[in-house]
Amino acid sequence: ELYTRDGSGTLISRDLYEGIRRADVNDVAGISDLISPLIRMGTLVDRPKAALEKDIDSYFVYTRDSLIVACGQLKRFENGFTEIGCLVVAKEYRKGGRGDAMLGYLERMCVQSGASKVFVLSTQTMEWFLERGFQQVAVDQLPPSRQAKYNFKRNSKIYMKKIEGDRDLDAAELWWNR
Repeated sequence: ELYTRDGSGTLISRDLYEGIRRADVNDVAGISDLISPLIRMGTLVDRPKAALEKDIDSYFVYTRDSLIVACGQLKRFENGFTEIGCLVVAKEYRKGGRGDAMLGYLERMCVQSGASKVFVLSTQTMEWFLERGFQQVAVDQLPPSRQAKYNFKRNSKIYMKKIEGDRDLDAAELWWNR
């Protein structure tokens, strides 16, 4: 019997208590609540609720007892490129490996969709991506359509990883957090 979301005890349920799934329109408010503090700080680019609703099919959420504790977005581009964006974990849940789980899930979704190059843009978490096998690259390494939209004023660093398949991901994950 659990009295709090993160309490101790035994839970027996047919429903998924904790896991990652594709977001739907009912998740817009939860995603907005999760990312709003980072938008206010300037860490994330603004994503109004209308934009979240429009692009909701590209978002994934990590839920715990129906609470969104992490999210991420996949944007597909030409020539086998996919961008992982809006990768956020709630402050209270950052020590539980949920960021790694979310990244691993999104990378596997990239492989399943045929992407061979995954990239992220970041102004804050550079070391985290380097530790997970990403390499810093220049703007000219982005797909042409993304280069055209790159915001030089934000001065985001670009990190890219080439992925040949699930085996590459499995091998890379063995080295995370070492």
